[in-house]
Amino acid sequence: MKETLTTVYFYIPQQVTLLDLSGVVEVFQEAIGLGFNYKLQYISSQSAVVCSSGLELAALTHFSKTNPKENDIVVISGSNTHQIDLNAEDASFFEWLQQVNKNKTTICSICSGAFILAKAGLLDRKECTTHWKLVDKLKKDFPLAQTQNNTLFTQSGTIYTSAGIITGIDLALHIIEERHDKETAAKIAKELVVYKRRHGNDEQESVYLQNRNHHDEKIHIIQDWIISNLDKTSTIDFLAELVHIGPRNLTLIFKKQTGITIAEYRTKLRIEKAKSLLSNSDYKIEHIAHLCGYKTSKQLRIVLESHLDALPSAIKNKWS
Repeated sequence: MKETLTTVYFYIPQQVTLLDLSGVVEVFQEAIGLGFNYKLQYISSQSAVVCSSGLELAALTHFSKTNPKENDIVVISGSNTHQIDLNAEDASFFEWLQQVNKNKTTICSICSGAFILAKAGLLDRKECTTHWKLVDKLKKDFPLAQTQNNTLFTQSGTIYTSAGIITGIDLALHIIEERHDKETAAKIAKELVVYKRRHGNDEQESVYLQNRNHHDEKIHIIQDWIISNLDKTSTIDFLAELVHIGPRNLTLIFKKQTGITIAEYRTKLRIEKAKSLLSNSDYKIEHIAHLCGYKTSKQLRIVLESHLDALPSAIKNKWS
């Protein structure tokens, strides 16, 4: 029996950010390549739109000529984050969105696209997110929306929102996994050379970039060494020798520059690596523990159990 056709409608606003659009498009294009029954359609309130980088996108279908159904998906791409102009959108588009929502169509926003959903009333009393630069503005402009800080993407019923740019890919892969299976999502991620699958509750800023907002070159060297050698144990004395300062001074300077201790920093990185391997590999728990610098799986288990709030539900279930 042939799979039911799903049309993915990409709504393109003025000043659309190309990567907000193209990243999600490529995920579903890869799904088509794997034999899944998707059709991509590009819609807007105008027949041509100029994107934020100056490229014109033409031959777009007017949204009013479409009628998305329950099995379909509507993706609203984000526009330039420096200037959110909801008045640039056709007023009837918000009414169209409300009707689409009544049809129980899956509706997704990428980055500043959340403002369009909010103006249509679709985010009232729903968890949502947007680009970190716009979170406060979304909270202020639409106080009924339950805007989440530092979140990659959210789901509330059939409404999905994402932080933008690359997180649109994370969201699209999540939807593919929901509609098909984890293996399909992993195949597409591999084809797109996505380094790792990320979950909605992952932080917008990579753990590898956190605690590095300082200019101390020696501490950067220590951080780089730890990132590259998570499977190795190292003493404070060893790390101090790498940058030719005393162990006590290293301890004090590291805490001052990063806000956390060396041990806390290493644990954060090891948890992130464990999360990635548990979600995206077939390695045995014992091997994952060794790759993360723990001698036994019991040691890894103890660390993960003390940080359950940072783990996706699928991993939490493994340790419950």
